[in-house]
Amino acid sequence: MSDATNDGADDTTDAPAGDQPGQDPKQATANSNIDGTKAADATADKGAGPEQPAPVAEASTIGVQPGEVVDRGTDERLPAAPGTAPDPVVVGERRGMFGATDTGDTTGYGGMVSPILFPGAAVRPYGGYFDEVADHLERGLGAGSTSYGEAVERVVVDRGELTMFVRREHLPAVARALRDDPALRFEICTGVSGVHYPHEEGRELHAVYHFLSITHGGRRVRVEVTAPDADPHIPSIVEIYPANDWHERETWDMFGIEFDGHPSLTRILMPDDWPGHPQRKDYPLGGIPVEYKGATVPPPDQRRSYS
Repeated sequence: MSDATNDGADDTTDAPAGDQPGQDPKQATANSNIDGTKAADATADKGAGPEQPAPVAEASTIGVQPGEVVDRGTDERLPAAPGTAPDPVVVGERRGMFGATDTGDTTGYGGMVSPILFPGAAVRPYGGYFDEVADHLERGLGAGSTSYGEAVERVVVDRGELTMFVRREHLPAVARALRDDPALRFEICTGVSGVHYPHEEGRELHAVYHFLSITHGGRRVRVEVTAPDADPHIPSIVEIYPANDWHERETWDMFGIEFDGHPSLTRILMPDDWPGHPQRKDYPLGGIPVEYKGATVPPPDQRRSYS
């Protein structure tokens, strides 16, 4: 009788965890390793010690390029997680919400104060093909009279995109190197856009160029050039990228940036005798009355104020 009892005890001891009396096999599989034992080491590793990096949110994943985070559900590019890109630069603050400043506020949103953040300058390595572009551009400029350090103020990598801030007097040399260097070969400039930042004293006007390389599989680089309000001159690159003719005219028409050397810098959207440049932040609101089905809508500067 004693031998039979001992044999039964041994069978109970050696049985897999999933086969123990009163235990659900599925539960054992979910909480255990294949042999039925608890994953103690894995449980211990869950506690992030002081030397371990902060975990990345499960809803997003770091993208291919530095400074890029992609939402797994929508594939939307989001700002980079802390520690993966330089800290942003505070350039101002925004007060209130929805732009309402002179009306009665019963929501409390009028007291909101939020910082205006710009991405900071990136530090090597940039990641992806960005380092290769910077290296080849440095080599291409070194072959001429302009050095990379003289031409490029800083480099920003944000949301998976590369932006080079170029001093305006060196823009033609940079554009020519981007086009002609076989290792760069940015054959297309898709245009130039204007931006007006009245608070940036001495660099209020920005011209932003977008370059595309078909030879190198669709590589893209953005070049940004600034000019002061008091001297809104930037060299034209129409000689290098002829298709930029129309875009430089539009940027001058809307923002007042004068592209020196442009073959015919005339208005392209507004009438020739139109005063000022309508997309500047300091342009008066103004407007003209609009007639619609017998009713007349007054221009914005003459509409009723609800203060």
